[in-house]
Amino acid sequence: MNTKRFFASDNNAPIHPKVMEALMSVNSGHTISYGDDVYTKETEELFKKVFETEEIDVFFVYNGTGANVVALQALMYPFNAVVCAKTAHINVDECGAPEKQTGCKLLAMETPDGKLTTDLIAKTLHAIGSQHHSQPRVVSITQSTEMGTLYTIEELKEICDFSHKNNLFVHLDGARIANAAAALKCNFADITWKAGIDALSFGGTKNGLMFGEAVIFFNPSLAANVPFIRKQSAQLHSKMRYISAQYKAYFENELWRSNALHANKMAAILSEKVSKISAIKLTQKVQVNSVFATIPKEWIEPLQNKSFFYVWDDEKSEVRWMTAFDTTEDDIEGFVKLIENANGY
Repeated sequence: MNTKRFFASDNNAPIHPKVMEALMSVNSGHTISYGDDVYTKETEELFKKVFETEEIDVFFVYNGTGANVVALQALMYPFNAVVCAKTAHINVDECGAPEKQTGCKLLAMETPDGKLTTDLIAKTLHAIGSQHHSQPRVVSITQSTEMGTLYTIEELKEICDFSHKNNLFVHLDGARIANAAAALKCNFADITWKAGIDALSFGGTKNGLMFGEAVIFFNPSLAANVPFIRKQSAQLHSKMRYISAQYKAYFENELWRSNALHANKMAAILSEKVSKISAIKLTQKVQVNSVFATIPKEWIEPLQNKSFFYVWDDEKSEVRWMTAFDTTEDDIEGFVKLIENANGY
């Protein structure tokens, strides 16, 4: 059995044992399919408690791309546009799925840290009302961002207030929302509907689940067509209990928070150790479970061969190192020694 851990992605981590137990606990007998089972109904009610509101509609889907696609389709017409950061997952890593599925244009804005601002959003509003241009309709932000940075609660409220005043919805890609909430020492409600978010792609796969994300709407009127959108988008899972059961374990005793806190802590330790190596320069604040750094280009391939990770920006020789809920300090020590031994430190 391969027990090696490395720093490529939190997606590479296994399933948390408690989540695996939850899957096994529902793995007997027959139950109604397509989300009409008792396990899914119970988990939908649990989401209301976790998010501290009855005004919530939850739809389980296969993955993060599916969650984003379903959420955006519910909020837009094909002549609309989505304002997002240039580094956003919907812009870079989803193979054009949001544009293909929604028919909409992405207005990707350059940012130094992956975070949108009201000034950047305002630059896209000149087209509103012109029949010759795609009409901005949704602002999509990521928390934590693809650069490992965080929006404060105040920044989220500012973006949501500005967007709503300009008749724009706000979608939050929460693939790593647990890491964000843990770092900000708050609950999910504080950085979603209480801040003004309209729709949320809620992720758990990067934090200990096997598969299955959730699309959440905080205004029931926005979710009216989602059952049909989800089906047409090939995101309706027949054996839904195997998605929903995972979330019961995930929310119990705030497993999500302990997993995320540990991953964040490991990234902080990793960043502290590598920053002592003079040839390595951190390029972003280390706020969650990712470390972005520039390293000598000639180091990359030898290190990848021993402990794989991804190059973020080849021109800058910038790499990304991710930690996960099962990363250990020994893993970090071993990786740092690889760097030091390979390069004469």
